[in-house]
Amino acid sequence: MRHTKRAVTAALLTSAALALTGCAAGDSGSDGTASGSCEPAGEDVTLTFTSWIPGIEDAVAAWNDENPDIQVEVQTGPNGNSGTYQNFFNQLAAGNAPDLGQIEYDALPNFRVQDGLEDLAACEDVMSASDDFLDWTWGQVTLGTDDQVYGIPQDQGPMALFYRSDLFEQAGIDVPTTWDEYRDAAVKIREQGGYITNFSQTDINQFAGFVWQAGGEWFANDGDAWTVELTSDESMTVADYWQGLIDDDLVSTYPAWTDEWNNAYNSGEVWTWNSAVWGANSIASGAPDTAGNWSVALAPQWSAGDAAAGNWGGSSIAVFKGTDHLYEAAKFALWLNTSEESLTILNQKAAIYPATKAGLELPTLTEGVEFYGGQPIYDVFAEAAAQVSPDFVWGPTMTQTYADVSDGFKAAASGSSTLGQALEKGQQATIDTMKAQSIPVAE
Repeated sequence: MRHTKRAVTAALLTSAALALTGCAAGDSGSDGTASGSCEPAGEDVTLTFTSWIPGIEDAVAAWNDENPDIQVEVQTGPNGNSGTYQNFFNQLAAGNAPDLGQIEYDALPNFRVQDGLEDLAACEDVMSASDDFLDWTWGQVTLGTDDQVYGIPQDQGPMALFYRSDLFEQAGIDVPTTWDEYRDAAVKIREQGGYITNFSQTDINQFAGFVWQAGGEWFANDGDAWTVELTSDESMTVADYWQGLIDDDLVSTYPAWTDEWNNAYNSGEVWTWNSAVWGANSIASGAPDTAGNWSVALAPQWSAGDAAAGNWGGSSIAVFKGTDHLYEAAKFALWLNTSEESLTILNQKAAIYPATKAGLELPTLTEGVEFYGGQPIYDVFAEAAAQVSPDFVWGPTMTQTYADVSDGFKAAASGSSTLGQALEKGQQATIDTMKAQSIPVAE
């Protein structure tokens, strides 16, 4: 579904991008579309591609075996906000960006504002594939327009509750269905020496998913300027809730994706994780000793009987400005994200949950997952995906917003500040950043 707010977002992003000096080779036309054509090279081509998805090498190898005339060299690195995005910006500035790169939906506007992406609308195959994707994921890469495309959707990240079903059963604690019940369970689990979950100091996009579920938004616009709403009522409600858990020592606060974090889950110190569908792979790889003891349930609700889910993550494959091979890059990106062979590999290796309609019917998604006691966990995520609001708007400087808020979250985890104060400081820092980039901000 293409919504008015997204259309306005796209217009603002386009005007902002044209007001800035592009940081890579290649110019856009006066309407913001790519000036290059999408024609075959007529000779063998080698593309460069950077991603952090586990198993991406296997999918690329399958492509290379079938396409000797279009070979892809893949380079892996840390996830986007842990360094790969900054590398992309540096490479764009230096004029040596890869042909293609993994970019999450929330970060895509950052690259658009910096005029770092090719418009794939010049490629007929891309435009004819639009109906193959879930409407809201296609809206993420078109920024709400009908005639511009800045990436090929790969996956989505509906959120649910991963939980240690064995520990809950042994302790006689019901799996919580509301956030009030979640806190009650946290008290009981703490009395037994454990923590109900870990509150990440750095995964601000997880927190954004909580706000998304609560019906809040961080950005809005009226057609002329952006409004920054990191301190909206819903956002502060979420902040106060988690601050209470931190203050009462009901959650651990290990930095995510570290050995400490993995050990907390592997040892049974931490019992649940509110995460996206791709988190299935993170738990399996980080807590191998707990195989068979995990289950998945729908996320706790703010009010009993509600049916809302947040979204955390979801990526696109974008083509960077300056590529000499737009046609070939678009062809590979489409195959990577639509072929049953590729999507099956990515689901089995990285729990990727496809953005295509047909992808959701993959045989692998109907099977029970051994690590989760044979539960067909993707049935839960299919239900959660239908509960995600399509109207959440990402701002044009999300990578910097995440960095600014993260500084405050670290202070809150240490007890020297609060999550609410972190959002207040992050809001002002975001406004300052947007104004510095000549992006209109409502006063």
